[in-house]
Amino acid sequence: MFAIRQYEFGPAENLRFEEVPDPEPASGQVRITVAAAGVHLVDTTIRKGGFGPVDFPMTPGREVAGVVTSLGDGVEAEWLGRRVVAHLGQANGGYAELAVAGVSALHGLPDDVSFEVAVAMIGTGRTVVGVLDAAKLTKDDVVLVTSAAGGMGALFVQEARNVGAQVIGLASGEKLDLVMDNGADAAIDYTRPGWADGLKDMTVVLDGVGGEAGAQALRTLGPGGRQIIYGWASGTSTPISTEALFANSLTATVALGPGLMRRGLRVLEDEAMAGLASGRFVPLVNPPFALKDAAQAHEALESRATAGKVVLRP
Repeated sequence: MFAIRQYEFGPAENLRFEEVPDPEPASGQVRITVAAAGVHLVDTTIRKGGFGPVDFPMTPGREVAGVVTSLGDGVEAEWLGRRVVAHLGQANGGYAELAVAGVSALHGLPDDVSFEVAVAMIGTGRTVVGVLDAAKLTKDDVVLVTSAAGGMGALFVQEARNVGAQVIGLASGEKLDLVMDNGADAAIDYTRPGWADGLKDMTVVLDGVGGEAGAQALRTLGPGGRQIIYGWASGTSTPISTEALFANSLTATVALGPGLMRRGLRVLEDEAMAGLASGRFVPLVNPPFALKDAAQAHEALESRATAGKVVLRP
């Protein structure tokens, strides 16, 4: 099979398209012929060495969707030939034509759900559900969503609309139209100087960007407002002082880590996939990249040149 291989930490150009032996499923595992592999910002951090040691050479990628084509010992025969999606955890191997996954990680897919849409929900969707648990949006909220044209941001806009809240999305350039088409009440170009001027009395900020954009978003909150932090795509976390919180009786909540794990990842995945089936969530998917172009996909994601979930197609 062909797969992406990485031999050392570093830039996207370290991702190489190579032919490697087919993986064999161990006991309790299946082999999936991959139709779509998800690309996450976390993948770029792992590539650069930001999440601890890994064993090289490695094949990156933690989210896959496709068809089960081989079974390991102890796996029920009914899985053979099934359309599935799986999150591979901190293990790797998704950027490939074939991948192995534990049977406990599998979610069966109906025929009317595309592999690209499924892979856009399995990891990103479960995080979205966890963040929304922390945010507790209501119809009385006025919500500011950073990176509103991203894979997570687009789902946050939809959920705010679903509960009847007012929602303003931050994006740039032509992505502003995508944000409006997704149901936002307004879209603001965060690259424009003074974009936050005049914004006030937000009740919730969903902040996945951090840095100066996160700091400016914090200043838009009205009394009793809350900032839900789920990442820092800018490369630095949002600077928040206790003085700023005291000044307007604000709260700041980090929705990742132990807080996200509280309900259990499988429970969050089940809710995300149920939300997809019911129409609660409709993922925005960037036009897929070919597997061999994984380096380009990483570069595009890091430069914020993409809209929606970034996907590789073998």
